[in-house]
Amino acid sequence: MRKMLVKCPNCGGKMEATRLSCTSCETVILARYEPCPFCRLSEESQHFVESFVRYRGNLKEMERELGESYWALRNQLGDVIREMGFEDATPPAEDEEARAERRREILDQLDSGEIDAAGAAEALARLRGDEPRERSR
Repeated sequence: MRKMLVKCPNCGGKMEATRLSCTSCETVILARYEPCPFCRLSEESQHFVESFVRYRGNLKEMERELGESYWALRNQLGDVIREMGFEDATPPAEDEEARAERRREILDQLDSGEIDAAGAAEALARLRGDEPRERSR
């Protein structure tokens, strides 16, 4: 079965379901229905949520099994939280300590050659809460 469209393929506007049909008795209901918050997530975010649930919300386990860094996974979780319209609920003091540690890790990755300058700039921008700039190709 196909995923429900949440954006108009013509103009990009918000889509809503207005007709539901029973596949058994052919009952038809005409009304307006909004998609659930999970339906509005990008495909990448839906995949992350599936993995997050599969690993019972354990980012360390996801890190080990998927081969992605804890901080990359944590950033993805933050992206999903924002995409769903929720605020990131990390306490400010803990958040600042985590940011400082993440900043050090990004700079260490840059120093060791694991990431390039553009990747480091993008990661640092995300860490500050800025929208990363599109990379020129």
